[in-house]
Amino acid sequence: MNNVTGLTCRECGQEYPIAPLHVCETCFGPLEVMYDYEYIRRHLTRQVIASRPPSLWRYRELLPVSEEPRVGLHSGFTPLVKADRLAAYLGVKELYVKDDSVNHPTFSYKDRVVSVAISKALEFGFDTVSCASTGNLANAVSAHAARAGLRCFIFIPSDLEQGKIIGSAIYGPRTLGIRGNYDDVNRLCSEIADKYGWAFVNINIRPYYTEGAKTYGFEIAEQLGWRLPQHVIVPTAGGTILPKIAKAFEELKKLGLVESSLTPKIYTAQAAGCAPVVQALHKGSDLIAPVKPHTIAKSIAIGNPADGYYVLRAVRDSGGWGEAVTDEEIIAGIQLLAQTEGIFTEPAGGTTVAVTKKLIEQGRIARGESIVICITGNGYKTIEAVAEKVEQPFIINARLQDFDALYNTLTPTVPLRVGETELH
Repeated sequence: MNNVTGLTCRECGQEYPIAPLHVCETCFGPLEVMYDYEYIRRHLTRQVIASRPPSLWRYRELLPVSEEPRVGLHSGFTPLVKADRLAAYLGVKELYVKDDSVNHPTFSYKDRVVSVAISKALEFGFDTVSCASTGNLANAVSAHAARAGLRCFIFIPSDLEQGKIIGSAIYGPRTLGIRGNYDDVNRLCSEIADKYGWAFVNINIRPYYTEGAKTYGFEIAEQLGWRLPQHVIVPTAGGTILPKIAKAFEELKKLGLVESSLTPKIYTAQAAGCAPVVQALHKGSDLIAPVKPHTIAKSIAIGNPADGYYVLRAVRDSGGWGEAVTDEEIIAGIQLLAQTEGIFTEPAGGTTVAVTKKLIEQGRIARGESIVICITGNGYKTIEAVAEKVEQPFIINARLQDFDALYNTLTPTVPLRVGETELH
């Protein structure tokens, strides 16, 4: 395909060829993929997209991969759930949950970005892939590397949840737990990438990796009948996904795939224990001061987000906002989504739900407008976060009279009723 024309620096505009580069040699700004939109307009239509298999590759002209993709063939095109019970609870009219907690194969949105990154690494001829990760990315890199037959090294903080550690190790990578937080891991990986020349998906392959996040936005529009929502709430860690959702919406408008002049308002959601972007937003500053993370939401616990500035710019350009919520509010958000819509999300998703609730209560999101909540990871990987908050099983003998005796002592339980203001 002739859809990609090169790389360009986001800051100074210096252009580069398609190569495993990520930093501008002139100003040290991040590099981004450039496209030939006239070529894409001629080859990509709603009809072409609809004729393709339900995966992220249905939008392949808008992705930076030239050859036939070898991984991610079943990744993406996750459900957009019309969340009527949660909407009633929050007192809003039109609410959807974009649910990447069921993404294939490792149950997070990272399967999108890794599909693109590893496909590009294969094109470049790398035989070893790697990443710095808070868990979900390590799972995705390990699984997709196994599928592609590549050597794999993953680097994670040593105190991650067991579900995420085992969810990587099962695929056979070399797993290294680093004493410290994600920012410590990332610094080490930058040095390793320079020395060993491996394809680090979120370092030297980052320009291609981040483009995979656009497919989350493409799917929202397509699943809404090729229209854009009025409000989108997105969790922020390193800052990859939010600016790319904004870019996806603008590309769809540019190509005429959505007939709308609407710019959706985009909101950043962070945990109070690691909220450098929200703090800068609230101060009206462009300077994101690094913080030391302290939160149960480990998958978004990045104290020095690589793309934090671009999150700020995308949020401000859209007219959106951002909020942070406590660990207690995060757990309540996990429970609320589970008990209204039957979706079990990790703490990052609990953060997004809780921030949505706060924004609605503040009046920043109008109750009569369309809203999409972004759920990016699965709660079964992080059961430690809620283990002490759920009711434990009652243990009885296998006799009817024992059940009868217990049943007569139990307080009746009912599903969470819409319109209630507190969880049971």
